[in-house]
Amino acid sequence: SGDCDPENPLLSKDGDMIIGGAFSIHSGVTMPSMSFTEKPKSLICSRFNLRELRFAQAMVFVIEEINRDSSLLPNISVGYRIYDNCGSRFLSMKAAMALMNGQELTAIECCSGQAGVQAIIGESESSPTIVLSRTTGPFKIPVISHSSTCECLSSRTEYPSFFRTIASDYYQSRALAQLVKHFGWSWVGAVNSDSDYGNNGMAIFLEAAEEEGICVEYSEKFDRSEPAKLTKVVDTIKQGTAKVVIIFVAHIEMNILIEQLILKNVTGFQMIGVEGWITAVNLITPTSYSVLGGSLGFDVGKSNIIGFSDYVVKEFWETALPCLLTTGNTSQAENNCSRYQDLFPFKNYNDDISELRYTNNIYNGVYAVAHSLHSLLKCTEKQGCEKDQTIQPWQVVESLKKVNFTTKTGEQVWFDSTGATAAKYDVINWQRGPDGEVLFKQVGYYDASLPPGQQFVITAKNIVWGGGRVEKPRSVCSESCSPGTRKAAQKGRPVCCYDCIPCAEGEISNMTDSNNCEPCPGEYWSNAERDKCVSKVIEFLSFTEVMGVILVFFSLFGTGLTMLVGILFLIKKDTPIVRANNSELSFLLLISLALCFLCSLTFIGRPSEWSCMLRHTAFGITFVLCISCVLGKTIVVLMAFRATLPGSDVMKWFGPLQQRLSVLTFTLIQVLICVVWLTTSPPFPYNNMHYYKDKIILECQLGSAVGFWAVLAYVGVLATLCFVLAFLARKLPDNFNEAKFITFSILIFCAVWITFIPAYVSSPGKFTVAVEIFAILASSFGLLFCIFTPKCYIILFKPELNTKKHVMGKTASKSL
Repeated sequence: SGDCDPENPLLSKDGDMIIGGAFSIHSGVTMPSMSFTEKPKSLICSRFNLRELRFAQAMVFVIEEINRDSSLLPNISVGYRIYDNCGSRFLSMKAAMALMNGQELTAIECCSGQAGVQAIIGESESSPTIVLSRTTGPFKIPVISHSSTCECLSSRTEYPSFFRTIASDYYQSRALAQLVKHFGWSWVGAVNSDSDYGNNGMAIFLEAAEEEGICVEYSEKFDRSEPAKLTKVVDTIKQGTAKVVIIFVAHIEMNILIEQLILKNVTGFQMIGVEGWITAVNLITPTSYSVLGGSLGFDVGKSNIIGFSDYVVKEFWETALPCLLTTGNTSQAENNCSRYQDLFPFKNYNDDISELRYTNNIYNGVYAVAHSLHSLLKCTEKQGCEKDQTIQPWQVVESLKKVNFTTKTGEQVWFDSTGATAAKYDVINWQRGPDGEVLFKQVGYYDASLPPGQQFVITAKNIVWGGGRVEKPRSVCSESCSPGTRKAAQKGRPVCCYDCIPCAEGEISNMTDSNNCEPCPGEYWSNAERDKCVSKVIEFLSFTEVMGVILVFFSLFGTGLTMLVGILFLIKKDTPIVRANNSELSFLLLISLALCFLCSLTFIGRPSEWSCMLRHTAFGITFVLCISCVLGKTIVVLMAFRATLPGSDVMKWFGPLQQRLSVLTFTLIQVLICVVWLTTSPPFPYNNMHYYKDKIILECQLGSAVGFWAVLAYVGVLATLCFVLAFLARKLPDNFNEAKFITFSILIFCAVWITFIPAYVSSPGKFTVAVEIFAILASSFGLLFCIFTPKCYIILFKPELNTKKHVMGKTASKSL
């Protein structure tokens, strides 16, 4: 039936093995009129694409080279069938069906049941390649693309028979992010084509950019068939603040975009391109350099196929075009040359060959198929190949997975688990040559097979920047934060838009653009500029500071006063007022009070291991000695009163010996507590960094809190017992009225130490020590004044009352 006529290929040649080709030698189509009264005419192709013609020519050249090679497929002729899809997915589908079915028609059906080709080379863009791969996939016909880089094609589940002689965009997109990071651009715009190639590539770039700390001001996409979206993209670029723009499009979309950018005079931007357009010769126009001058991007290596430059201007036109051949296939012969009229202007042109980049990939792809067939047909150079063997497409797929060979140019070809080859890119820069011509100058390279840190190499001094500038453009949302500050993200904006916040006290940043302020180590603090850690001030209660001097003064004053009282008592030791209540206990009490005043000095000065142990134990023992003496005097008062009662001999039970023993016993108990404390967990010097952030408080750590509070508790128990006994004796006759003064002194003592506990616990740093010294001094002065002031007053100012008669007289008068 005439409806089954297969589409005729643009270029073809018969052979024992056929390799198909699919390229967009025209990049646009025009829809015919649809009257619905007759069979629709074919789509009309427009916009000739020289680069795609070169791909088709490269495929024909390589096949002819293989046919001449006696070592590869020696007795097998390789043919080809190459279709022009004109950038249309419909024509891509149509070509795929024609390549699968072959050109053999039967009377019953169009499908011959046997694949017409062993493999298909193509296409150049990812979206039509996906159409081609999905169409041929169920039939296991291998598709080998030379420039379809979409990461989506890496899925072996969806595309089990797809291969490519180029790396996936996964590597290029991540390399783009590294390129942007390398030049310190943190604020970029992004534009991509609304296709599988553009959408997948941009998605990987955006993810990699986020990992690298790069912010994207806008991410716009457009389709070649939607002018409104294209206008929006151009306006967004022009109005954006980002001076660097990532353009992830194929060269066809770039042609359309560049027209609009020139039309709206969008210049001065640093364009970053991809292999899809960065070296596309057809982008070079008299006006395009104003927009694209200084562009940077990645592309595959230059073509280095020996003899190809001469082939495209001579042999190709003599051997490959059907309309120029005198012999050939009948169906081909019927074609007139009008189908090839767009090709003829380039018949003698080959200036673009030196800049071609993907022909190497086509070269490698065709050779990969040839090596696979060579292996399947069990070819040897002497005996040739088994020509009668039927090769199924799935066998070619499996053989391609194992292929590994080195080309004539020294390049090793093999496919990884995703069907792709290793990622290697040149870094290309648009520059003007000496004569004003546009050059695609290589300024670096990226090789994913190298170790991390060595993959990316670029020579910045050789770069011409966007807009023809000699200095690298700056593209940031916010200016750098100086040392001593950190970046704080602005609410609702990308992370590259930030405010510079000064570091908090105790934190520093010594680098530009610090994300965080680092805390200084424990013994250091930040300086005023917050860019350096300096040693903290070490603080303790010293003898030289005002508070220390005052406390030393009162300590020595108390000691001196006590000594004066002692001297006075020593001078008047034989007087009744001194002898009235056991002068021996009075002298011992004065000595212990002097020691109490002096022990406060151990709390002042830089704490050391010995001073820490001495201060608490000296305090505990001297105070127990002091309270023991007061307690002894209280008991003497009570016993003396009992002794005045008729028939009482109670004083023999608490005479001078018993009084000494009681003081010694009470003191030894405290000594024992201190010994246990010092042997188990003694106090020690400690750098306290918790009270103040900017200071180190050098203090004595208690070691065992139980030991410390046990010492205080024991003093408290004795003081309480003394207070109770003194309280009971407060109403005894006047000559024994010392009990009243003891009661009052112990009341002051207890009040001081009860208020000491919360003050001690809550006081910060060196004030803790000051509170403890104050409590020692206050309680010592309280005992000194309350117990000894009345006696000193009588001795010094009322000597007439310091007589035995007066003391005994009061007793007698009271007893009457």
